[in-house]
Amino acid sequence: MPHPRDAAGSARHPAFACAILRAMPRTRPSAETLKQRLNVARIPEIIARLDDAYGLPEWRPHHDAISELVLTILSQNTSDANSGRAFVRLTEAFPAWDDVASAPLGALVAAIQPGGLAPTKAPRIQGALRDIKERTGGYDLQFLTGLPLEEARAWLRSIHGVGPKTAACVLMFALGRPAMPVDTHVFRVATRLALIPERAGRARMTPEKAHELLEAQVPPRDFYAFHIALIKHGRRVCTAQRPRCPECVLRDLCPAAAVFHPELAGADRGPARAAAMVGTSPRKTPSQAPRTGV
Repeated sequence: MPHPRDAAGSARHPAFACAILRAMPRTRPSAETLKQRLNVARIPEIIARLDDAYGLPEWRPHHDAISELVLTILSQNTSDANSGRAFVRLTEAFPAWDDVASAPLGALVAAIQPGGLAPTKAPRIQGALRDIKERTGGYDLQFLTGLPLEEARAWLRSIHGVGPKTAACVLMFALGRPAMPVDTHVFRVATRLALIPERAGRARMTPEKAHELLEAQVPPRDFYAFHIALIKHGRRVCTAQRPRCPECVLRDLCPAAAVFHPELAGADRGPARAAAMVGTSPRKTPSQAPRTGV
């Protein structure tokens, strides 16, 4: 599972950026496509700066796979604090997963109310648990660690109410498999950095559609650290409203910086100045960076 990268498997390796460019289609690109290609080729530099700013997190399991699945459903369209409270109340009211699956719907809705959208999430949770029990005879998903990654992902996606984010969270956080969950923070930061396009064909890009794109662009060994770093960056700097672009270690690589802060257009937006503003060394190596968790 993701851990401090060695040179051969690292996004910092220059061969990785070259491979990205070679893999891109050679049709006549639009201006937006050119912008995206440029920043996709900068992913090694983006990862290096985020490592320097936030350290390299060590992977550790958060919960068992079923708990992770239920908690991820509860986390949809709410804060971690609210979903955490809802999960605690659920497990206090219903100590076993069989109890949750067979609970009166109204009682389950009441238990998870702090997480928001309880009338939607409660039947989704029950449907997933009942589906898993019917297929496996219990609530143990460890067998997924022995399947090829895409088979494990497809199995999870076939469960009632499980989308790409929930499947990726179970794979990464509970089972230690290389997957890239795309939540609202990851999606926002990646879009502003032009790592993913704003549109998918004629439709707008969505977090659901972005999973495959980001997984194709980031080395699997970097998934965990990249995911955690984008979440931290989205919460602390690249916020939804009034992003703090002048303090951003990526501002010279980000097309959105001058949009939100016109005074940055044409200014010196180099990493050394940006890093100094958040108290980090611009060229600190990964081994020197503080090792932080989630």
